[in-house]
Amino acid sequence: MNKRLLIANRSEIAIRIIRSAHKLGLTAVVLQSDKEPDALYLQYADEIIEARDANNEKPIFLDAERIVQLALENHIDLIHPGYGFLSENPDFAALCEKNGLNFVGPSPELIRNMGIKTIAKKMAIEAGLPLVPGSDGAIANAQVAQEIAKKIGYPVLLKASAGGGGRGMRIVEKPETMERNFKSAFDEATAAFGNGDLFIEKYLENPKHLEFQILGDKFGNVIHLGERECSLQRKHQKLMEEAPSASISSKVRNKMGKMAVKFAKSIGYFSAGTIEYILDEDGTFYFMEMNTRIQVEHPVTEMVTGIDLLDWQIKIALGEKLTLKQSNIKTTGWAIECRVNTEDPQNRFSPQTGFIEKIRFPQGNHVRIETGVQNGSVVTPYFDSMIAKIIVRGNNRQDAIDKTLEALKDFSLVGLKTTVPFCRTVLQDPEFISARYTTRWVTQFFKPVMLEHPDDELIGALAATIIYATEYLQIVSDAPASRNENLNVWVLNKRINK
Repeated sequence: MNKRLLIANRSEIAIRIIRSAHKLGLTAVVLQSDKEPDALYLQYADEIIEARDANNEKPIFLDAERIVQLALENHIDLIHPGYGFLSENPDFAALCEKNGLNFVGPSPELIRNMGIKTIAKKMAIEAGLPLVPGSDGAIANAQVAQEIAKKIGYPVLLKASAGGGGRGMRIVEKPETMERNFKSAFDEATAAFGNGDLFIEKYLENPKHLEFQILGDKFGNVIHLGERECSLQRKHQKLMEEAPSASISSKVRNKMGKMAVKFAKSIGYFSAGTIEYILDEDGTFYFMEMNTRIQVEHPVTEMVTGIDLLDWQIKIALGEKLTLKQSNIKTTGWAIECRVNTEDPQNRFSPQTGFIEKIRFPQGNHVRIETGVQNGSVVTPYFDSMIAKIIVRGNNRQDAIDKTLEALKDFSLVGLKTTVPFCRTVLQDPEFISARYTTRWVTQFFKPVMLEHPDDELIGALAATIIYATEYLQIVSDAPASRNENLNVWVLNKRINK
């Protein structure tokens, strides 16, 4: 093709996009941030553009004008935003379009409309999708919110109209706390999105979060590739995902899928995207929002359908017609994704930064690893704490759970704590095994004590001994000491058991 694709992102998603670019005969170009000069993804690229953003408060991946300028200077044809950063920023997509750059994603208008939740909900109503009871649009003040809450009943949820990721979102349990929560949500939404508009809806206390993967081309063809369950969340951030979902019947699945396709067609959607649903305890489902980008959890869908979503996302951007039909889409087996974050789940998931002394991932035909780190990589405070995804496929759900547990046993990291022990706990919990878990599992069931091990005291003593011995060796032989003071106790525990 002789086309040049600039990846306006980093870490594992950059590597994932590079693989698809190479399959399609594209030259993969990446941006090198001074905040992460030795990142692993740089090794996979055909060309590297030095961004020189050391003196900037924000990384290059958030600087739309600079990215477009560098793209033009380096004769770029396409720009892939990945996920996060500017992937759902309509101004960035419009800037690319204005300068003749092919943005790998939907149009700026679609991104803008789906990003403003009140507009998206209105369009969903027009397409016949069910919505959670609430306001028709943005609400003016706390008094109006109280009037609506009185009609639909407490608890209610205040949500930022232009938001996402849990920011600008507050649960209101009673009228007395409405004014305080309204101000707090408004201020947070304004700071995060430059738009303080809020809307209100009935708060479903124990819901499930399901999303349907969509692919649409520029010729009006749209299909869905089934659903993913993303109910395992903390503060509205996903921690684990699975596909398909054990929470719905085939009849409900077909209904939700058809509605998702109908909605996407009604708005003229093209590219990859997801229709997000919330499922109440009684089995009623409601449209929540649409995400206009590739998702972090897209690999579980690829594992059970065999469809390469990144390939199709790029081909659609290049103007290719979708050759897949809905009848072609078959789901085989079950897949589970565990996000590996450098966080301490025993200490409120506090972020961990520093050197990765040594990392080892599980292997096998049923295991897929997406990572942006290796031995010696540095986890900085400038970027998200997710360093990898471990995706495992089984013949059925229980087989996938068993194989994921086995895979996690073969994961080790020396230098930083991770969320892997948390994932292992989840996979053995009765609520998860029975598929009864909801978005409130972490707040209702998870306790840090669940991660404690009877050998913790011995592990702590061993860690202290290793640190002492390392410092002693440095003194007597000038050997370099470990670059991190905190050792991964789970790796030490494995050594003890061996």
